Amino acid sequence: MEPSSVCVVRLSLKQRYFLLLFTAATLIIVFHLTRNRPEVSRMNRVVGLQAESSQFTLERKPFRILGGSVHYFRVPREYWKDRLLKMKACGLNTLTTYVPWNLHEPERGVFKFEDHLDLEAYLHLAASLDLWVILRPGPYICAEWDLGGLPSWLLRDQNMKLRTTYSGFTEAVNSYFDQLMKRVAPHQYSQGGPIIALQVENEYGSYAKDEEYMPFIKEALLSRGITELLLTSDNNEGLKRGGVKGALETINFQKLDLNDIKHLDGIQPQLPKMVMEYWSGWFDLWGGLHHVYTAEDMLSTVTEVLKMNMSINLYMFHGGTNFGFMSGAFAVGIPAPKPMVTSYDYDAPLSEAGDYTTKYHLLRNLFSHYHTQPLPDLPTRQDRRAYHPIVIEKHLSLWDTLHFTEKPFKSERPVNMENLPVNNNNGQSYGYTLYETIITSGGALNSKNSVRDRALVFVDKHFIGVLDYEVQELAIPDGKGRRTLGLLVENSGRVNYGNTLDEQQKGLVGDIQLNTHVLRDFMIHSLDMKPGFVSRVESSGHWLSTRHQPTFPAFFKARLYVNGSPKDTFIKLPGWSKGVVFINGKNLGRYWSIGPQQTLYLPGPWLHRGDNQVIVFEEQETDGKIQFTTNPDYGMTVDVQ
Repeated sequence: MEPSSVCVVRLSLKQRYFLLLFTAATLIIVFHLTRNRPEVSRMNRVVGLQAESSQFTLERKPFRILGGSVHYFRVPREYWKDRLLKMKACGLNTLTTYVPWNLHEPERGVFKFEDHLDLEAYLHLAASLDLWVILRPGPYICAEWDLGGLPSWLLRDQNMKLRTTYSGFTEAVNSYFDQLMKRVAPHQYSQGGPIIALQVENEYGSYAKDEEYMPFIKEALLSRGITELLLTSDNNEGLKRGGVKGALETINFQKLDLNDIKHLDGIQPQLPKMVMEYWSGWFDLWGGLHHVYTAEDMLSTVTEVLKMNMSINLYMFHGGTNFGFMSGAFAVGIPAPKPMVTSYDYDAPLSEAGDYTTKYHLLRNLFSHYHTQPLPDLPTRQDRRAYHPIVIEKHLSLWDTLHFTEKPFKSERPVNMENLPVNNNNGQSYGYTLYETIITSGGALNSKNSVRDRALVFVDKHFIGVLDYEVQELAIPDGKGRRTLGLLVENSGRVNYGNTLDEQQKGLVGDIQLNTHVLRDFMIHSLDMKPGFVSRVESSGHWLSTRHQPTFPAFFKARLYVNGSPKDTFIKLPGWSKGVVFINGKNLGRYWSIGPQQTLYLPGPWLHRGDNQVIVFEEQETDGKIQFTTNPDYGMTVDVQ
């Protein structure tokens, strides 16, 4: 007799057969329900991106990087998904992005990683769309971005040596990386995230002032939990000095030179070859022409690169916009820096407003041959609208807004922007600075090349002329008694590339003279035009109607009424001279009649139904209305040489 505590169930052969079928069916259902769940994918990950033979491998299987650069900080957050879906539909499998230190730490120790700077949300989005990510965290990024992404408060240190192991720089980098990498590390491939590689600094071979610097940056990454493949990125000349042991070197170019590829192969034979930056277009400078690079030349080079079994990243796939005051300046091979325009369209495959171009369609066709499955359908194009012109309703002189700034600073000598005691003693980063002093005579005003970058000169608020790198002397008319000399100095953009990064202080960086007499005793107003200032100006009770003649420089107010769903548009300002446009408090960037750029991109999500507040800061002239168009105007074109 069997013990009463044990229940024995005897099944017939038929019952056993059905039980076996049920169990098998259950296992199949569970497998299909769970195989695409993120946590299971994470568990199954063993080996990330490797560069141990002539071809990249991912999970030990051959892998070719078909990448494109889209910078989250140049695209409205509402359009991140649109741009990345279009990237995926073009046949790309990898997103690359820089990380701008100067936006994420605008004041020393104050970090911003929310809203349009939510890097983790961007990484989550890439992962959800099955895009891998190569992250290029800097700390220096170049990117045609102000000071190459380095925060301007670093320049308060008169001994600062940027991109070196100078302690004042490394301490700041370490503090920043402490915050950045704790947000980045969880998104690595080994942790179930999309990041398959990270870049160690950027194009250091073109700078290379400190042989200990690249090892320092590499260790700064490794010591903070970075375990994925490390890369460096340089042009052909920079390859000689820009590498660091333990990181794969990649190359940047626009036109293919087989000698460059042989050079790269000679540095690291039998390792994967990658073009980290294949320049699909080029950037523009104020006062120049709009650069274009033909679709046929681009396609020919990309085709050849792929035939050589190389990986590639398109810089840029989608350029976007240098909103606000963030565009940099160019100073290589020219006597003085030239500021970059607001648009970063770059003549890229996806336009500034996210439109498909001829380049896009040619690349999509090419990349489709490197996929076993059909590419996704093209996402629909964003609608645009040419709103009716709007008329300026009110104006407010710059002089009547000075009480909305931080308390003016009295100083015997001129003080540059970065060293002003504003923004919690982090100095002024962007915008304008007004320097005022008393004069008792007329004569020759000489800037002694101390203006960085451009100054409007006033006597008792009457415009006299402009001082800049080319014009360094102005005639001041004679007058009686004490008069106020004012210099409204604009930071037009700090140099983002080259050997002069340490010298990018703005405002008045030295003495100025009147008739060889050095001027002293200044009252200095910081006009950084941040959102709080613009909001205070908007709510001022001193706005004048258009019945009164404006006193320049001035702010101009108008309303854009939107009926229905807001759409993207472009602003154009014929008859205006130079200034900045704010829509609902957001800084769209600079405009300047000298071109080449003649329109400013206004994203639809930054508008709302009903009245929208438009404020324009204009330096010298206006025709009293603001126009809109559905198409950008980037000016006369020139082929990239």
